Amino acid sequence: MRPTGLQRPPGPFKVQTRLGWGLRRRLWGFLAMPADVYRPFALFVLSAVLLSGCGENSAKQSEAPPPSVSVSEPVHRNVTEWDEFTGRFQAIDHVSIRARVSGYLQSAHFEEGSMVKKGDLLFVIDPRPYEAVAEEEQGRLQTAQAQLTFASRDLERAVELGRTQAVSQQVIDQRRQALQSAEAAVITAEGALKRARLDVEFTRVVSPMDGRIGRKLVTEGNLVSGGDTSATLLTTVVSLDPIYLYFNLDEQTYLKSTRLRLDVQAPTPQNKDNNLNPVHVGLPDDTGFPHEGRMDWIDNELDPGTGTLRGRAVLPNPQLRFSPGQFGRVRLIGSAPYEALLLPDSAIGSDQSRKIVYVVGKDNVIEMREVKLGRLIDGLRVVREGLKPDETVVISGLQRVRAGGRVTPTRKEIAPTGGAGAQR
Repeated sequence: MRPTGLQRPPGPFKVQTRLGWGLRRRLWGFLAMPADVYRPFALFVLSAVLLSGCGENSAKQSEAPPPSVSVSEPVHRNVTEWDEFTGRFQAIDHVSIRARVSGYLQSAHFEEGSMVKKGDLLFVIDPRPYEAVAEEEQGRLQTAQAQLTFASRDLERAVELGRTQAVSQQVIDQRRQALQSAEAAVITAEGALKRARLDVEFTRVVSPMDGRIGRKLVTEGNLVSGGDTSATLLTTVVSLDPIYLYFNLDEQTYLKSTRLRLDVQAPTPQNKDNNLNPVHVGLPDDTGFPHEGRMDWIDNELDPGTGTLRGRAVLPNPQLRFSPGQFGRVRLIGSAPYEALLLPDSAIGSDQSRKIVYVVGKDNVIEMREVKLGRLIDGLRVVREGLKPDETVVISGLQRVRAGGRVTPTRKEIAPTGGAGAQR
């Protein structure tokens, strides 16, 4: 509050006194103001201090050493491209074992899923009815043979009597006709006996080839039918060594393979020994394509609906690794051998639609280089254009480099992953 009862002299001293009193009042009023009033001023001062600290940190970061990256020259070697397809194994021989005669199944003589040889006994159908028929046919044959003997002697007597005119020529002709009928009866009886004996033989069902047998589709004691297309299916046998692998080639690959075959003068079907088109096969759990075979057949026309051509490879299968119906990966030669530069995919970056690599130039300064890529071969990517064999490329740590910046390079050997082959 303003003091009272004080006497101030008049004149200029009074004006100065009032002015000083006003300034002091404003100063005390400012100091007595709440904290919310001068808080923005404090925040402004604090922000200025922090910004000055960030400037110092940025200056320190700009002075940080260049990032460390792994570098190497591209691999330079002779390569061959391959085309890959998926196929399915199929047995060369697949036989459905059916009953050829009707009757009750008497016994089975194999283990399901086992390997069988040609001629091994598989099933026995009750042979007794057929053995009885065979005996009957044997008796009919003997009767026909006896009639043939009698007719032959009767003809001989008639011919003798005909020389003395004791019998007419008509009688001789009748005796000759009876002999011919007897001969025909013998042939008929022999055929019936042979058919009866075949029926007896068919009661013993044997394997027609070497291979693996399936399960028993009919068990002992059941009645089976045979002799026609509705004959009872007993089991199946498939061959395993060698084995087929069927797959479909697209039209572009077929055209490329045809052109390649003409360029290298591949063998004709009459000259299969000089096989320039081998086939490498891998199972789903194989690394790479460890199994080798050869092209055995190719279809004579493309499927117009799918634009593909059916092909077939044949592979040896002594250890029975492959089974009919199993999937397999097929690799065919896709190009003639050529010199190529290869890099791992970790060395390749993207700049919108472009593929780029970072080359270490003079004074370890990074240069960005656009490249054109090819296929993967043994896990490494073919670089078709944009790179020289003697240039040093960043193969790892691409996220730490930029064009025009410096790096600290560390040499590292590029090793193929192995067994992957060429991929699209």
